Amino acid sequence: MLSDPSVANPVPTERLKLAVMVGVELKGEGGSWTLQDSLAELGRLADTAGLQVVGETYQKLAHPDPATWIGKGKVKELSELLAATDAGTVLFDGELSPAQQNKLETALGGARVVDRTRLILEIFSQHASTREGKLQVELAQYQYLLPRLSRLHDGLAQQTGGAGAGPVGLRGPGETQLELDRRQIRGRIGTLKKALEEVRTQRNQHRRQRERAGMPVVALVGYTNAGKSSLLNALTGAGVLVQDKLFATLDPTVRRLDLPGGRESLLTDTVGFIRKLPHDLVAAFRATLEGIEEAALIVHVADCSHPHAVEQVVAVDGVLATLQTEGVPRLLVWNKVDLLEHRAPPAAPGYPTDRTVAISAKTGENLAELLRRVERLLAEGLIRLSLLVPYDRFDIIRLAYDQGKVLSREDTQKGVRLRVSVPAAVGQKMSPFKKDE
Repeated sequence: MLSDPSVANPVPTERLKLAVMVGVELKGEGGSWTLQDSLAELGRLADTAGLQVVGETYQKLAHPDPATWIGKGKVKELSELLAATDAGTVLFDGELSPAQQNKLETALGGARVVDRTRLILEIFSQHASTREGKLQVELAQYQYLLPRLSRLHDGLAQQTGGAGAGPVGLRGPGETQLELDRRQIRGRIGTLKKALEEVRTQRNQHRRQRERAGMPVVALVGYTNAGKSSLLNALTGAGVLVQDKLFATLDPTVRRLDLPGGRESLLTDTVGFIRKLPHDLVAAFRATLEGIEEAALIVHVADCSHPHAVEQVVAVDGVLATLQTEGVPRLLVWNKVDLLEHRAPPAAPGYPTDRTVAISAKTGENLAELLRRVERLLAEGLIRLSLLVPYDRFDIIRLAYDQGKVLSREDTQKGVRLRVSVPAAVGQKMSPFKKDE
C-alpha cells in the first residue's frame, strides 16, 4: 500500500487501499493511444502497487488547470465519487506540481493524492531487492519529496513579523523545521549519489573484465510486461521471477548465453520502460541503464499481442534516444506470438525485416532463430586476424576458440598458425601474435 510516513493522514488505512483514477486528455492529444487506454495502464500500475480501483473519471481540457489540474467543477465531482465509493486514494494519470497536490488534498478532505510518478516510485520500492536497486529507488523518492516538503508544515507559522517580532522579524517554527528537513534530505541525496557513483565504478571494473575476456554483452530492453524476464529464463534458465504485472522485476540480472556456433555472451535484463516515464526516474536509474550503453547488441523485446504494440516500441526507443546507444545495433523481438491467433506481427518504424524476429518465450517457438540472429549481429562486430601462436601460449589458442571463430588452423614447427574472427577487445589481446599473411 502507498505510504508516506512524513504526513499524518486522517483517512483510515482500509480506505487508503481503495482508489479512484483521474485522467485528462489535453487538446491536440489523442491518436491511437486513447485516454481510456492510458487509464487502463494506470489501473494495472495500481494493481501492481496493491491498490483496488473502485472508480474513475476523466476530463478533456485545452490545458491543465494550474491550481488543481482538473478545475473546480471536476474537483467537486471527484469529492462526490470518493464519498460514493468510500475510497481514500486518488490516482492522477499525470505528474502534479507540489502546489496542485497540496490544494487537491485539502479540497478532497485529506484523501491521499498520488500522481503517476509517485505510484511508479511505490512499485519500484516494493520490488527493489538488491543494494543498488534500493539505493536508486531511495534517491528517486527523495528527489520527488524535496520540492513537496513545504506542505508538511502548513500547520506551523512560516514567518512571524510585525508587532512584537523585533526589528528584523523572527523565523517561525514551521520554517525552522522545514529548513532542517530540507538540509537532511539534501544531505541524504548527496550520500546516495556518492554510493551510486561507487556502484558505477564497480560496474566499470566489471565491464573492463568482460572486455578483457572478450564476452560481448547483449542487453534486453522493452516495455514493462513485454516478457523480458520470461525470455531471459527461456534462453539461460535464470529462474527470474515472472508475473503478469507491470514492473514485476526491477533489479538487473546477468547470465551467460551460449550461442549456436559455440561462442559465449552475457545476457542482461534491465528495468522495463513505460509511457510518461518521469525524467527523474531515468536519471536515478542511470547506473542500471549504463548496462545498455555498454552492450554490443540491444535486443528490444515487445509484446506483439498488445493493441498498442507499435506505440510501446516507439516509447522505448524514445527513452533509448536519451542514452548513449546511437551506434549499438538493435534487434526487435516480437514476443508472445502464440497469442496472435494467426495474425502477423506489426511493422515497427526503424526496424527492417532482417532486424526483426517473432518468438514466444512461453512456448519456445522460434528461439533457435533468435539465437542465430543474435550470433549473426554480434559477428558483424568481429575482426579477422592471422596469428602465429607459440605452443606455450595455449591460453591464446583457447581464447580464439571460446570467444571467436577459428577459420583455419595449421600446426607448424614455430607454433600454431590461426586465422580467426574475434571481437575487437579479444583482438587487442592477441595483437602481439599477429602475423601478416
